[in-house]
Amino acid sequence: MQNRTHTCDELRLSDAGKRVQLSGWMDSVRIVSANLAFVILRDFYGTTQVVIDDEEQMKIIRSLNKESVISVTGIVRERDNKNPKIPTGDIEVEPEKIDVLGRCRYNELPFQINRSREADESIRLKYRYLDLRNPDVKKNIVMRCNVVTALRQAMNEHGFLEITTPILTASSPEGARDYLVPARKHPGMFYALPQAPQQFKQLLMTSGFDRYFQIAPCFRDEDARADRSPGEFYQLDMEMAFATQEDVFAVLEDVLPPIFAQYGAYNRASGAPFTRIPYTEAMENYGSDKPDLRIDLRVQDVTAVLGGCGFEPFAEGNLVKAVKVSEFHETRKFIDKTLADVETVSGGKAYWFRMDENGELVGGISKFVNPIKEKVVEALSLKANDFVALSAGKREAALKTAGVLVKTLGAAVPGHMDKEQYAFCWIVDFPMYEIGDESGELEFCHNPFSMPSGGLDVLLKAEKGEIDPLSITADQYDLVCNGVELSSGAVRNHDPEIMIKAFELVRLGEEDVKAKFPAMYNAFCYGAPPHAGIAPGVDRMVMLLAGEDSIREIIPFPMNKNAQDVMMSAPSEVTQKQLDELHIQITKHEE
Repeated sequence: MQNRTHTCDELRLSDAGKRVQLSGWMDSVRIVSANLAFVILRDFYGTTQVVIDDEEQMKIIRSLNKESVISVTGIVRERDNKNPKIPTGDIEVEPEKIDVLGRCRYNELPFQINRSREADESIRLKYRYLDLRNPDVKKNIVMRCNVVTALRQAMNEHGFLEITTPILTASSPEGARDYLVPARKHPGMFYALPQAPQQFKQLLMTSGFDRYFQIAPCFRDEDARADRSPGEFYQLDMEMAFATQEDVFAVLEDVLPPIFAQYGAYNRASGAPFTRIPYTEAMENYGSDKPDLRIDLRVQDVTAVLGGCGFEPFAEGNLVKAVKVSEFHETRKFIDKTLADVETVSGGKAYWFRMDENGELVGGISKFVNPIKEKVVEALSLKANDFVALSAGKREAALKTAGVLVKTLGAAVPGHMDKEQYAFCWIVDFPMYEIGDESGELEFCHNPFSMPSGGLDVLLKAEKGEIDPLSITADQYDLVCNGVELSSGAVRNHDPEIMIKAFELVRLGEEDVKAKFPAMYNAFCYGAPPHAGIAPGVDRMVMLLAGEDSIREIIPFPMNKNAQDVMMSAPSEVTQKQLDELHIQITKHEE
């Protein structure tokens, strides 16, 4: 190896007496006297102690700042004061020669390398190349590489071909904003970066490829969240011809558990078959379509019992949802803080009461509940030391707050969450349509390319008014792990007649479909096989495996929450010449 015979984690006591060459960064320097110093040399693999006891070498070390890159040639010897915490703790190197390979020209660093995670995130992102020198940060990126390799190997073993799809493509309605790229040779026209390879992978199925996968880059102009990176992200994209929902489930239930068990912070992962929960059941029982099955708390509907108790938020027309927590021994301060946190996250207020050790209902809104105590106790099967948290409002709002109550209380109250595992589940039978928040009209609920359960017949019945379109479910599914949505997938709508009818219900005709999805519509008209697929998010997967709360911790060079790369100063202005070549004129709108 150039500039080294060994890496900094390689030498052991058996190497004592050998002449070696090591190269790396000066992690720390401890000067003991005028002619004695200890240098910790760090490379990608680990650290080794170097003992400086020569006057000329001391001059070199004194002239260097920490994080300078040096090469040390010398003899391995046994350490007097061994360090059992590191693999090389039994030895040290006494140098014969020190060469400076890359001088650090700054006396002070933006942060201590081994404590970079304690620094402000904006500083970490600006100096990400220094942040990545921290072994604790680096190990997440190494894990990401290993996981991607394992995913590729598993997909190959299942007979999938890795096929790359275009990055420059046409804009299409995928549910988020596109990143647009101006076309120099076609003034006024734009490419779009793909939000997902959705159409291309379906076109591969119509082309006769049987099993496709790709570690696919996807681009969406959307706001950041803890589990979502703005700009670009990666997913394990897959599609199968002549496949059903069961075929997709079987592949992922075989591929994912071994990877989670091997690389995860927890060594337990759900085995096949994963729990399957219909969407409506998930919302009613967990208050979320992303339930965390490690938590044993459930949502109960107590509208019939508490709706007439006289408490104004429970008035007629509102739903009342309850989350019961057994063996609750927390303080009033804990209750107030927890419910305040729930309100911050959900936007809905939560209420409470509890049954004390004597069987009395006390605290919170107990004065409204006590007049109907027997009914409430029976409905919720209350016992001593049970705590009841409640939400109220229109269905969506009440369920949302109840869902946040389940997750918050489940994680905070001892005994209600088995944290040391990866609990997978499938959410199935999603609604095909919903009423849009902005339009107030019927819209696709999720993926417009999903096959409606019941096919053409159910769409014709909706068109005739025989059934409510909102009652139509789709052959669509989500994969959820520990309360995090890893993926959405579906059996695809591969029949042009069914596709046209599905779009007609949302006021789009055949010409609209042909205009928006010309390649896919035409391909289907040449005969398309039934096909199905899914695309688990690689970033979210690695975030769960690493036990991190923020997705930015497992991305080598992430953007900040405002979709800015502060290290590279992107986005940035461009020259007028570049704009002219692209036939673009910048106009500024007044606030």
